[in-house]
Amino acid sequence: MLRHFDIFASLYDRLIGAPDVRRLTSLLRLQRKGWMLDAGGGTGRVSAYFTPFVDHIVVCDLSINMLRQAGEKGDLLPVRAHTELLPFRDEVFDRVLVVDALHHFCDQRRALSDLLRVLKRGGRMVIEEPDFDRPVTKVIAAFEECAFLRSHFLSASSLSAMAALEGYHVRIANKDRFRLWLTIDK
Repeated sequence: MLRHFDIFASLYDRLIGAPDVRRLTSLLRLQRKGWMLDAGGGTGRVSAYFTPFVDHIVVCDLSINMLRQAGEKGDLLPVRAHTELLPFRDEVFDRVLVVDALHHFCDQRRALSDLLRVLKRGGRMVIEEPDFDRPVTKVIAAFEECAFLRSHFLSASSLSAMAALEGYHVRIANKDRFRLWLTIDK
C-alpha cells in the first residue's frame, strides 16, 4: 500500500476539515477526567478538541508523519501501533473514539475486539464512519480502491453484527446523509 497518510499529513487537517464536535461530545459523554484513546486518530484533528474534557488523550495510528502532527498539538500523546494489537493493558481507557478510520483497519473484527479489550467497564466507544448504505459512500469506496487505500467499508448492520460476536450491542446513535455514528457501552 502506498503511504498516502504520510504523504498528506501536513495538509490533512485542512483537506478534511473540522469534525462535528458537538455531536461527538454528546455521544462520548465525557466525564472531565480519565483517559481517552483516539484509534486511527492520525493528526489528532478530532481528539484535540477534547483535551479540556479528559485528563489524557492517546492518539494511536500507523503513520509516523500523522502522529508528528498530533504531537505538535500539545496535549495529545501519539503512539504508533496497529489497532488490531494495541500496546496497552486491559481496561485502561474510559473512552475510545474511532472517527473515519475503521474502514482503513486491516482486520476490523480483531481491531474492534482489541479496542473493547482496552475500554474500561462502564466506558464508552464511539465510532463515526461513512454510511456504506448511502450511494455516495460506494463512490468514495471505489475511489479509495483505485487509490490503493485498501479500504473496507461496512454497513451499520455489519458493524452491529461484528460487535454482537464480541458480546456487545451497538447502538446506531445518529445518521446523516453521509455518515453514521455508533456507540458501544461496556
